[in-house]
Amino acid sequence: MRVIPLITERWRMDGGVAFGVVPKTIWGKYHDADENNLLPVVNRLLLVHVGNHLVLVDTGFGNKRNEKYYRYKYIEEQLSLADAIRGAGFAPEDVTDVLLTHLHDDHVGGAVELDGEHLQLVCHNARHHVSRKQLYWATHPNSREVASYFNDNIDPIAAAGKLNEVTEPAFILPGVEVIMVDGHTGGQMIPLIHTPKGIIAFMADFIPTRTHITLPYLASVDIQPLIALDEKKQYLERAVKENHVLVFEHDATNEACRLERNEKGIAAGEPVNLRELFAN
Repeated sequence: MRVIPLITERWRMDGGVAFGVVPKTIWGKYHDADENNLLPVVNRLLLVHVGNHLVLVDTGFGNKRNEKYYRYKYIEEQLSLADAIRGAGFAPEDVTDVLLTHLHDDHVGGAVELDGEHLQLVCHNARHHVSRKQLYWATHPNSREVASYFNDNIDPIAAAGKLNEVTEPAFILPGVEVIMVDGHTGGQMIPLIHTPKGIIAFMADFIPTRTHITLPYLASVDIQPLIALDEKKQYLERAVKENHVLVFEHDATNEACRLERNEKGIAAGEPVNLRELFAN
């Protein structure tokens, strides 16, 4: 088994969006914001090679929006999803499964690319897994999330017959367990990859950076913050007990870490480099 991180975008996010009620005087100790209060983030994806399956977790922004849209995402570097996969030693057509944690544009936009005037699946042989609850939220969006959902991210996948709706927490593939959380958005799927090196947990927007391990650190875009807080507390108890490796989708400097319990509760522990962990 191999677990390979990929980065498709380096961009910037408003600090208030990222940390909500936590003031810059606190989160600024861990993240270098610019004069506009924008802090560096990334879109970090995962490739998981297990048995006959090559699983891609999330897909980055992609290329379907107009220049104005991406300008306000402050994208500084971008690598196409296809090139990111090739850089890991595979081809897009090798991917058997795409696991979409949720359908916000920075997580699903790269699944369908614009080739001239035509939309096409990047991983055209793959089944694309998304929770049924999140699919409903994306197609019936509330006023806070509506700007994050686009029909052209999901309709071509459904039209190709490549969409699988996950209805409950389960092992959806060999070694790939998903749990579901609702605080950030309804039906967000968090994959737990069971490997000989331990459980690798992809945090998506549940715990987007290492700093967000601290319980009160919640993004202002979380739809149900008190639920997000409770979900985080419950998950961290499991994670520290089972010695999970947490992989951070949006942390520009911290790829992954284990947890530790100290006098203040559960906190970030030793950093983990996934390529080194799975080198042998």
